[in-house]
Amino acid sequence: MLEAQNLSKTYSGTPALHPLSLKIEPGEVYCLLGANGAGKTTTINLFLNFIEPTSGTALVNGLDVVQQPLESKRRLAYIPEQVMLYRNLTGLENLEYFTALGSTETFSKGQLLAFLDEAGLPAGAAEKRVSTYSKGMRQKVGIAIASAKGAKALLLDEPTSGLDPKASNEFSALLKRLSDGGAAILMATHDLFRAKETGTRVGIMKHGRMMAELRTEEFGHADLERVYLEHMHD
Repeated sequence: MLEAQNLSKTYSGTPALHPLSLKIEPGEVYCLLGANGAGKTTTINLFLNFIEPTSGTALVNGLDVVQQPLESKRRLAYIPEQVMLYRNLTGLENLEYFTALGSTETFSKGQLLAFLDEAGLPAGAAEKRVSTYSKGMRQKVGIAIASAKGAKALLLDEPTSGLDPKASNEFSALLKRLSDGGAAILMATHDLFRAKETGTRVGIMKHGRMMAELRTEEFGHADLERVYLEHMHD
């Protein structure tokens, strides 16, 4: 579970995130929509404890990320817009390395290959260097790392940016599988279509404020676009 309790961040007197209260339960995919500077990445960075809040608390499975940084990070997986992998290592070697860093379990080669296969990495790609991978393939290695870690909370910052429609659809299917497995997912995105298709709830942010919150089952694509554009007008 992910929870923000009156979470805020201010830089030199300028609010980057006004007090935000938000709870994402296991099995939910919460999509944050908004223009650049809306506060989406700030929210994710606060959950990651990359920055400290000005006020309020960010909780991961009930753990305060500031007071219990290591324990909270063990329960998290983070997939940024560009998944940072070692280009000269294979997908399998990257997975082995990051799993050794972030998991208490030791996996066999067969188990690691199974994680990559479940994440949708094409057959044979696991033994190839990451320098040959497309962005979509790197994102799938990121999902495999999260799966191997057993993370029950996922933070994603523009993960489908730059993906072609097929790769974006495949990525959404992976998120659906992870949420069905009980993961709580918070995703910042500009993609209204993907937010509707993937999310269970959508929050629209502007200038660091949560302007509206919608359940995706209650509206269509056109409705989401209309509400989003209404809030984007100054």
